[in-house]
Amino acid sequence: MLRSMLRSKIHKATVTEVNLDYEGSLTIDRVLMDAADLLPFEHIKVYNISNGNRFETYVIEGDRRSGSICLNGAAARKGSPGDLIIIASYSMYSEDEIVGGKSILVWVDAKNQLKERTEVPWQLIGKRDYITPSCTSLANSSKLRS
Repeated sequence: MLRSMLRSKIHKATVTEVNLDYEGSLTIDRVLMDAADLLPFEHIKVYNISNGNRFETYVIEGDRRSGSICLNGAAARKGSPGDLIIIASYSMYSEDEIVGGKSILVWVDAKNQLKERTEVPWQLIGKRDYITPSCTSLANSSKLRS
C-alpha cells in the first residue's frame, strides 16, 4: 500500500504579487525551490493562512534571491500581496520507504529569504502506527510557536 506523506513545505511565505493575466501557477524564488526540493512544473498545494483559501497548482521558477512568491492566473484570485501562505508538496511512499523517511521544512523571513531548513524524520511507532513528526519535539520548538 502507498501512503501520501508531506515531502516538503515552505512555511509562512508572503505573497509578493498577483498576476491574473499570466498562465496559472505559483512563481517561487529559486533559492526556496531548492531548499524545499521543488522542481519547475511540480504539483503543489497552497494554504492561505490569511484568508483560509486552499488550492492546487504547479511551480514556476522565480529569480534567485528575489523573494518572489507570485500567484498567477486563476490562483491570483486566491490571495493578495501580503498574505501569508504555506506551500506543500506530497509524495506517495511504500511502507518500507516510510521507515527512515523525512519531511523537509523551510522557514522564511518577512522578505521570503531563506531563514532555516530542517529535515524532520518520520518516526515508526509500531508496524502500522506512524506519526510525523515527533509531537513532543515540535511542541517544545520555539520556532513553531510564532
